[in-house]
Amino acid sequence: MAMRDETRMLLESMTRLFEDKSTKQVVDAAETGVFAADLWQAVAETGVPLAALPEASGGADAEWSDLFAVLRVAGRFSAPIPLAETMLAGWVAAGAGLEVADGPMTVGPVRPGETLTLAQDGNGWRLSGTASRLPYASHAARTVLIADGPDGEMAVALDGTGEARVTAGRNIANEPRDTLAFDGVRIAADAAAPLNAGVSKAALYRRGALARATMMSGALERALDLAVTYAQERVQFGRPISKFQAVQQNLAVLAGQTAAAVAAANLGIEALGKGDPARETFLIAVAKARVGEAATLAAEIAHQVHGAIGFTKEYALQLSTRRLWSWREEFGPDPEWAVQVGKAACANGADGLWAMLTAV
Repeated sequence: MAMRDETRMLLESMTRLFEDKSTKQVVDAAETGVFAADLWQAVAETGVPLAALPEASGGADAEWSDLFAVLRVAGRFSAPIPLAETMLAGWVAAGAGLEVADGPMTVGPVRPGETLTLAQDGNGWRLSGTASRLPYASHAARTVLIADGPDGEMAVALDGTGEARVTAGRNIANEPRDTLAFDGVRIAADAAAPLNAGVSKAALYRRGALARATMMSGALERALDLAVTYAQERVQFGRPISKFQAVQQNLAVLAGQTAAAVAAANLGIEALGKGDPARETFLIAVAKARVGEAATLAAEIAHQVHGAIGFTKEYALQLSTRRLWSWREEFGPDPEWAVQVGKAACANGADGLWAMLTAV
């Protein structure tokens, strides 16, 4: 599918922004616990975090496909901000008519099997349950959660983390992953509302998986660029290592895995919001499974090409590969999504598989 001019201009603009603002120094500082406020402010001023929301909710009715494409750029530059989470939090909040925040937001639950509950308490509510590993919760201006209410799923919007008990945590990329526990915390009546059709905990999990797959495809592009550049510059036995056939073969495999990951993520993005939940679920499952597989192989090859230097804090490769290893496990690891692919394929039969993959 040809890229629209508007999309191309957006991506060029965001690439320049991240290149300028999401430097290795900024990412390194973020890994010590310093929130990248300048980077967030620069991204927020573009309007991208909330652009997909309706105008009534402060958005611009932008195409989700454009915004997910921006996530690939953010992943390429290891941007240490909750961009995907803010997009998804805004989507959930707007889907229930709740207000969104101008600052960074987080959203949850993000792990399967976790359930929050809302019980009526006079003119308000009581929120109970635990939402673990929420990205950047300790830095969020607003936390948007999906909970089970008396008549179905509801959205809850809290200033900051509300009155939750917060347990700080981090993934192996040193990105905040905080756990919020609610022991019957009372919240105001206007802080919770029923979700509109199409917005649900299951849909949030799918979109979160697609966001991670898209960000990983960007991180893979960065790892490939670094590996190719290093191979061209590193000299052994009097010539660049890129001249050795074994290295060339490894780089070819790395390039192929990266291309496959980008293509799989794009398939999932194209299916998003097209009114076909079964196909959307299938292609997002394909994306998360395929990108996860690519991340495992590509990170191994990239580090083999670099040797020991690739693991050092001073070198940029580990910024991408540690995120690949972290994001691969979030919103479901690739084996979990591979099961979904298999179930869909079996349900449609051998004759239906090609149509599932190629239907527009």
